[in-house]
Amino acid sequence: MKTFRFVLSLSITLAIGVALNSKIGVVPPLGKFLSPFHGFWQNAENEIIDIESASLDEQLNDSVNVFFDELLIPHVFAQNEKDLFFTQGYITAYHRLWQMEFQLYSAAGRLAEILGPKIGNTSLIEVDKQMRRIGLMYGAKKSEELFKKEEPEVYALIEAYTAGVNAYIESISYSDLPIEYKLLDYEPEQWTPLKCFLLIANMNNMLSRGERDLEHTNALKKWGREVFNTLYPERPDTVDTVIPKGTLYDFDPIKIEKPDVTFPLEFVNPTIDQPNPDNGSNSFVVNGEKTANGRVILTNEPDLSLNAPSIWYVMHLNAPTINVMGATLPGGPGVTIGFNDSIAWGNTNAKRDLVDWYYIQFKDDKREEYLYNGNWVPTKKVIEEIEVKGSFSYYDTIIYTHHGPVVYDRNLKSEDSELINLAMKWIAHDASKEIKALYMGNKANNYEDFVEAFSYFSGPPQNYSFASVNGDIALWINGKFPVKWEEQGKFLLDGSNIDHEWKTYMPQSHNLHVKNPPQDFVSSANQHAADTLYPYYQYDYNYEYYRGRRINDRLRVMDNITVKDMMELQHDNFNYNASEALPMMLDSLDSASFTDLEWEYYNKLNNWDFFNEPDRQAPTIYEVWWNKLNTKLWDEIDSADVSVYRPNWFTTIEILKKNTDFFMIDNQYTDIEETAGDLYRKTFKETIDYLEEYLDKEGNSLLWYTFKNTTVRHLLRITPFSKSGIKIGGNRSIVNAASRTHGPSWRMVVELGDGEVNAWGVYPGSQTGNPGNPLYGHMIDEWAGGDYYKLLFETTISPSNENIVHNITLRP
Repeated sequence: MKTFRFVLSLSITLAIGVALNSKIGVVPPLGKFLSPFHGFWQNAENEIIDIESASLDEQLNDSVNVFFDELLIPHVFAQNEKDLFFTQGYITAYHRLWQMEFQLYSAAGRLAEILGPKIGNTSLIEVDKQMRRIGLMYGAKKSEELFKKEEPEVYALIEAYTAGVNAYIESISYSDLPIEYKLLDYEPEQWTPLKCFLLIANMNNMLSRGERDLEHTNALKKWGREVFNTLYPERPDTVDTVIPKGTLYDFDPIKIEKPDVTFPLEFVNPTIDQPNPDNGSNSFVVNGEKTANGRVILTNEPDLSLNAPSIWYVMHLNAPTINVMGATLPGGPGVTIGFNDSIAWGNTNAKRDLVDWYYIQFKDDKREEYLYNGNWVPTKKVIEEIEVKGSFSYYDTIIYTHHGPVVYDRNLKSEDSELINLAMKWIAHDASKEIKALYMGNKANNYEDFVEAFSYFSGPPQNYSFASVNGDIALWINGKFPVKWEEQGKFLLDGSNIDHEWKTYMPQSHNLHVKNPPQDFVSSANQHAADTLYPYYQYDYNYEYYRGRRINDRLRVMDNITVKDMMELQHDNFNYNASEALPMMLDSLDSASFTDLEWEYYNKLNNWDFFNEPDRQAPTIYEVWWNKLNTKLWDEIDSADVSVYRPNWFTTIEILKKNTDFFMIDNQYTDIEETAGDLYRKTFKETIDYLEEYLDKEGNSLLWYTFKNTTVRHLLRITPFSKSGIKIGGNRSIVNAASRTHGPSWRMVVELGDGEVNAWGVYPGSQTGNPGNPLYGHMIDEWAGGDYYKLLFETTISPSNENIVHNITLRP
């Protein structure tokens, strides 16, 4: 116990120092915080788990047994579904209560309430204001009302989960609170069913809100159509799609003719913050024709922020009507990515533009009416109170139109913002039934059940991969998709023009899907969904161009595949971008004039096989060179007087190869007209200068993993609660997509066949969210090294099972 108390006390001493240096705006009352009986000392744990059996005052119908295995994965065995989901809420809160609450404080626009008005130079009032204006709570409330009316049985299970969370909250005192509550000096509030719906809205925020409509409008107005199409092409020829090319579609599509419209070319500057563009995933499934033992194998890895506590919490849920295991989202019932006795499923983000912006013309400054289809239509005003810790309340008036909330207006950013009114239309504002989809998916027995279950899934749109014990494999792109005419929503739309409206949605049966394809595998990695044979307009600004191609390249030539092979493919470090860019960069150099140092760097790159292995030096050199080249190349974009963005890496290479006279290749800060070769040569020298200076600092090396410095960051960015310098290869746009603070947040491999389901998993963190627990972050090194844990999945478990380290019973 003394060792753990010392480690935790050292961490807290450092954390208080961090807090006092403005990482956290409010320091807790130190008397209570430092109390040996109630304060942070109580968060040091000698045992890896200390939860006890409990009687819960008639909140359960029957007793529930919970068995914790060596990874602290809870295996919950209940006699009915209400008790099962009650216990899921109770146990999740035991391990992840602070995380559950904090992520939804963020989603609800309430960070200033617990952190104060600022963190460093960042105004949390402005952060909260944006979160409220984009309407996550607006959509969550609609979904809750829909469930109350149409899905009372599932809503009752959500209420049971909620009751379980609250039962745990009521069972603990201040001394038991997670340490983050003590650091920030606040206590948990009651959980509500609405928070479960807000959790889904928050996932939409991460995965379906990304768009560049306003930046596109700025670029089109600033540079014209020809330059715009060069910078942001829709569909390169070499796209390797999610649905196999040449697939035919046996349905009559809904046809919408593109009207004769004019886009309102208004400059918008600045634009609101976007979700991380690297949010994505890999999933691939092979059938028995490609495996060594004839069984099917499904893999999945969501690539998201590397957080502590982890985004995911693994659970096994068992009742007479359900037996399911996998990754759950703390704060929501059921399993999000996982498997049961009959099927396995995974998902990746299905790229599609589902946010459109509408230019709004108000009748006058009162903003009580706006122009639509030749008429003045009334608005709705909602006054939001943003409570600020230790200070005051800030009030923001949000105007609602039939398109959605007016996010951009005179009150959004600052008085320097241009006076423009823009309403946001987003699928996430509509009522939806994702929790029902997951509930039914958890219980699905076959392909037909799977299809029916996820037909209720509206968003964020996902490429759902599927495998079953009977040998079927499949992939469905599930979501609610408006039928759009070409380029609808790619630019700012006219909110007064009825022709700019979404008219209807695609029937669910028209969503892209494939079952048991001739190629014997399915895969998705956030690339284009289908070729031009698909009769609906598809568009997103942020398709992925490398991971999907690499996965498909490998699966096409792999045979006699084993589980180990699939694991190795998840950890594949081939840098497709470098393989296409580096040869032309090296060819441009004038080796006749090289110094000895330049030869040294050149040879390291020239001898590289394009694999970003952790102990290689070439990936570091290439990363710096590529970034410096992009900075030089896109200086016109970076310094533009309006919000625009750089082209993606794939397009950058295409321009450098095929459009060598493109005006942006010339560096605007020099008097001479540069060519691409000039940029390569100049940035190669700059790269060497930069890295030599970098190596002069003690402890620095060119090893890729040390330079990249992959870090799992605590949600409060408290360094002692985080882990940096993780020895892992890969990078963004590589199958092993581990970049500095982003990457595979959960890796799962499931083998199905011969009446058996075997599964392996790992993630960069731990089940416990307590930094004082001996197992805090214990899976990170295994995750980085490509190791997996065999997951215990049995229909019955006894306390004597050698894998069980603790068990409790919750009683009525």
